[in-house]
Amino acid sequence: MFKIAVYGVRENEVPYFKKLNKYHYDLQLEPELLTHDNISTAKGNDAVLLRANCQADAVNLAKMHDWGIKYVFTRTVGYNHIDLQAAAKYQQKVARVPAYSPYAVAELALTLGLMLYRNVVTAVDNTRQGDFRVLSELFANEFHTCTVGIIGTGKIGATEAKLYHGMGVKVLGYDPYPSSSAAKYVNFVSQDELLANSDIVSVHVPYFPGQNDHLVDQALISKMKQGAVLINTARAELVDYSAVIAAIKSDKLSGFGSDVLPNESRIIGHKFNGKLSDSIVQELRELYPKVLLTPHIGSYTSPALSDMISVSYENFHQALTTGHTDNDVKLDK
Repeated sequence: MFKIAVYGVRENEVPYFKKLNKYHYDLQLEPELLTHDNISTAKGNDAVLLRANCQADAVNLAKMHDWGIKYVFTRTVGYNHIDLQAAAKYQQKVARVPAYSPYAVAELALTLGLMLYRNVVTAVDNTRQGDFRVLSELFANEFHTCTVGIIGTGKIGATEAKLYHGMGVKVLGYDPYPSSSAAKYVNFVSQDELLANSDIVSVHVPYFPGQNDHLVDQALISKMKQGAVLINTARAELVDYSAVIAAIKSDKLSGFGSDVLPNESRIIGHKFNGKLSDSIVQELRELYPKVLLTPHIGSYTSPALSDMISVSYENFHQALTTGHTDNDVKLDK
């Protein structure tokens, strides 16, 4: 029987892995992410199935190779946690899940944007502390009067645009490759025009290491509308968080929502008492309620989880029966 070590499996996810296992794989469900410290748990398996922030670097891939593990698959869209050069060296196959329910991330991005734009978090935080005054800082515009800019109008970006469009919001979009499906909900404009006119800017761009690091930097933020809200549910590497902190402190940005964080592998999944050792994330926390952080839960929904698991199982089935999958990741030579 084909044996798979699956990493980062939360307790409530276990029934999904079992119920959807139509190919009857022998599953070893590990609650922890793959690290250097627990790599030995992969020994004895034919494959591993990872999630974001797992450590599939050259060191761990070499050990997997020594143990005969040929398949290093991830149940995520992104795969920058896998060393593709090392995988090529050890002739290991890599596959991913290119898409899952686009509503999962899109709904979270919209929720963060609306909470900040309508000052809901500030109001709730005030009343939690016993302050029921109707302060000027709670005064807000209405959603249907605002303009939202979506940078990256793939499936997730287009879905968020669709949700905003249904509320009567004017939606602008920027994408180097604009699609006809997204055009139903957005007016495509230049990036500069989008930044200058949007009350909420939501980022849905794939991360390409070494190519678009810190896409959202001080220069980009300076082009945004005064007092705009910025949302990032894509990848932390796309944003210069120091620039965001400076923009919040200067009131250039009125709010920032992020489901992704710098140094995630050392933060997500852990509970901290007191201050974090990561100074950037700690400073972001201290800017609450103008800054809202969530622990990478964009894809943490039942439909998205079902899609991720089902596609992963199909990837393994295709690899075993045909030698390749529809979702192979091209390896660096």
